[in-house]
Amino acid sequence: MSQPEAPSVVFYVLAEASDSARLKLACRIVDKAYRAAQNVLIWHTDTRELTQLDELLWSSGDDRSFIPHELVSATSACEAPVLLTSGAVPEGPIDVLINLAGDVPQCAAHASRIVEIIDGDAGRRESGRSRFKAYRERGLTPVSHNVRIE
Repeated sequence: MSQPEAPSVVFYVLAEASDSARLKLACRIVDKAYRAAQNVLIWHTDTRELTQLDELLWSSGDDRSFIPHELVSATSACEAPVLLTSGAVPEGPIDVLINLAGDVPQCAAHASRIVEIIDGDAGRRESGRSRFKAYRERGLTPVSHNVRIE
């Protein structure tokens, strides 16, 4: 029996310290994954920001149409291709995990691709460095890209 392939880990680093820039970049990544027929799980422990992201996804696709998504709850079946959660994680593999939280979530073990979005906020930069190190300690090879939101 072959070993499952290790997930790729990509850090997108923004210069500005801006919640809105992080969320806009998350929307772009979600849109690309959705158009490539990949399922996406967005993990965040800040429910306020998760709600803001939920609102942005209603009108952030390339053609400004909404991206089908839903907030995960422990009591509902999740069928949308894009799921947002701060707790419950649906069963099964994850094509793209977008982690907006300060720690590596346990569900990262089920992802094919892990995306981390870091902005210029000093606290988020520091927790991003810790996650980068944690991925390396797990035998993964994270890569980083500096990006700009316009």
